[in-house]
Amino acid sequence: MQPTPTVYQKSLKAQCVSMRKLFLLLCCSGICLGIYAYLIEPRWMEVKKNVIEDSDIPTTFSGLNIIFISDIHHGPYFSRERVERVVQEVNGLNPNIIILGGDYVHRDSKYIDPCFEALSGLKAPLGIYAVLGNHDNWEGTEQTKQAMQKAGVKLLDNEAMWLEVDGARIKVGGSGDLWTEKQLLDPLLSDVDESDYFILISHNPDFAEELTSNKVDLMLSGHTHGGQVTMFGLWAPLVPSEHGQKYRTGLVETEQTTVLISNGVGTITPPLRFFARPQINLITLKTN
Repeated sequence: MQPTPTVYQKSLKAQCVSMRKLFLLLCCSGICLGIYAYLIEPRWMEVKKNVIEDSDIPTTFSGLNIIFISDIHHGPYFSRERVERVVQEVNGLNPNIIILGGDYVHRDSKYIDPCFEALSGLKAPLGIYAVLGNHDNWEGTEQTKQAMQKAGVKLLDNEAMWLEVDGARIKVGGSGDLWTEKQLLDPLLSDVDESDYFILISHNPDFAEELTSNKVDLMLSGHTHGGQVTMFGLWAPLVPSEHGQKYRTGLVETEQTTVLISNGVGTITPPLRFFARPQINLITLKTN
């Protein structure tokens, strides 16, 4: 004859069942979050729209659209086919200007030429402009410059040029990467008045802290990937910046300028994104 379980034994058994259920729930949740961060969010591209208003923007440029993309990282985790899909999506937005913010490849120089062969399909009537990022200099500076030229992309590393529409103009320039190059900004600003509109491309947003001139109206940066893996978009444990969360993502107003930091398109290792969706940035200029 089996002994009748005591109240204590019944309670212990119920607790064991509850613990097993909790363990299974946590395992299932972890697997689901892993699948989302590895397979879903890195491919869930967002077109992030920003309207930038400034009295320095000429009326003929008001309503002009700029597409900014950064950190493609074509490589083992971001195929050429995915680069080509980005090109198609960008062209579908009918940009007037396209700006590329650096870090085109990841891990190997063999990805440079295929990346820019795909990017050669980009179309914008006022041109396609770019700077180099730290990965481009690590993987092959000269090869990247040559591939960029073949693709019809104008490199603006420590260079600038005026863009004209109906007799009015704005200036677009780029700085050398903060980690791997020199930054020669003064020559780019020598013919710029404070009443002119000047857009600066800097791969690394930390360069905003180096600005001493009020002539830079808008700075476009990538590099941080939005933190890549975040605590539900509120905070990231790892941001490649000396200024913590300040330049992680989005629009940041400083004493000298406005900085727009893109989450970028691709990833580095590990190829995960969590509440830091990849972005194509659509910027509309508007005079006020």
